[in-house]
Amino acid sequence: MAATIDWDATPSAGSAALVTQHAAAKINLALHVTGRRSDGYHLLETLVVFTEAGDTLTIEPAASDKLVLSGPFSEKLSQNEDNLVSRARDHLRSALAADSRSAPPVAIQLDKHLPIASGIGGGSADAAAALRSLQALWHAEDIDLRPLARDLGADVPMCLSRQPQMASGIGEHTRTIEGFPALDLVLVNPGVHVATPAVFAALIRKDNPPLPSVSGLSTSSSVIDYLRETRNDLQPAAIGLVPEIEQALKALETSDALFSRMSGSGATCFGLYADPHQAARAAAQIVEHAPHWYVTATRSFATENSQ
Repeated sequence: MAATIDWDATPSAGSAALVTQHAAAKINLALHVTGRRSDGYHLLETLVVFTEAGDTLTIEPAASDKLVLSGPFSEKLSQNEDNLVSRARDHLRSALAADSRSAPPVAIQLDKHLPIASGIGGGSADAAAALRSLQALWHAEDIDLRPLARDLGADVPMCLSRQPQMASGIGEHTRTIEGFPALDLVLVNPGVHVATPAVFAALIRKDNPPLPSVSGLSTSSSVIDYLRETRNDLQPAAIGLVPEIEQALKALETSDALFSRMSGSGATCFGLYADPHQAARAAAQIVEHAPHWYVTATRSFATENSQ
């Protein structure tokens, strides 16, 4: 299991100049495409949870801005100003400058453990974590991060919180799901890039029914029963483009997952299990079968004050 890192990004006593934060993987448990706006953006409804698996950001004051990348998936990331983390830094700095407030240079280290462009919101989670961390470091608690997050991407607003939530619109409208339980999962990515625009372009139908009501989901078994009544409308199109996704789903089914599905636009898939031990055994079984895939057993965060 991945270690849980201080989510609040509050500098600790004695090291107030250093902020470390977890950027949690975002899992779309269900995703319904319900329409399309006049500007071409697709409308959706999605049930989202966040997991202990994720990236880590460490930020501290520096003589000049710097972004250092590390971790197993860092080589495929850009260290230039196109990086979402750099853009998040600049967005918050501009918001402070508009109020005549300073935002001194920072050194950011991004330890990248989530695969790139894999349907689990890694880049969006990193950007959201950067906003939260810099808000603490620059004492900008009065700045509303949500408009800044929307400017960075449709998935970034939902990543500002690790709470289980429903998202709608193009992902910018979110609400926390009360009483939602923690879930034991295995994440599997076959190491194949999926282009999100290509997946949406391959959709046959773009006006599907919305998600059922999420009320009363307080146990993992009730969540699984609910998910069986839902879909990921992007999954068939993604499999048509990347057949390896079907192999990942088959590996999860073979490992006796109670439920399995693709997350987001892929290629990462998830399986749900009865407890952490079964998830760990399943992950080990899949690694033995496919040692070059990204495979990790993890746990999602429950709604605060939920078990």
